[in-house]
Amino acid sequence: MRLLPAALLLFLPVVAHAAEGGMPQLDFANPLTTSQVVWGAIIFFVLYLLASRFALPKVGEVLEERASRIAQDLETAQAAKAKSDAAVMEMTEATAKARADAQATINAELEKAKATAAQQAASLNEKLERQLAESEAQIVAARTAAMGALRQVATDTAQTVVTRLTGAAPDQARLNAAIGGALASRGLG
Repeated sequence: MRLLPAALLLFLPVVAHAAEGGMPQLDFANPLTTSQVVWGAIIFFVLYLLASRFALPKVGEVLEERASRIAQDLETAQAAKAKSDAAVMEMTEATAKARADAQATINAELEKAKATAAQQAASLNEKLERQLAESEAQIVAARTAAMGALRQVATDTAQTVVTRLTGAAPDQARLNAAIGGALASRGLG
């Protein structure tokens, strides 16, 4: 109940000053306004002292701790980045080395395969040359045999023809010379 009359007392100067036409907050002739300004300054000074002695140092500590934590996190991140960069570099070097080793292995195997293929080709060529030489020798032997048989067949045929046509046996030396000349003229002799 006491608050109601006190609140009314506070509004009395406002109502009185409003009747005069000015702003009651700026009427320093009124003792109530002056006391409000003095008490406002005292309260502001006390709040300033409390804030500067108790609240602001705690806020400063929190800000410093936060700045410290951020700096520590940045250092950790930079260390992690450096570590990952080193790992990437190491991996790149390992990959390059593996590629070089793989290429060297491929080249070695390729050279080995070429050497094996060349050796097999040489062996096969040698075998084919032997077979060709044997075949040529067989052909020469068969030709020689055929030529020998041709001379014999020609001689027998010529003897039979001359004997049937003339009724007398031909001269063997003359017959052999004529057959030899005929074969020689054809390149068979």
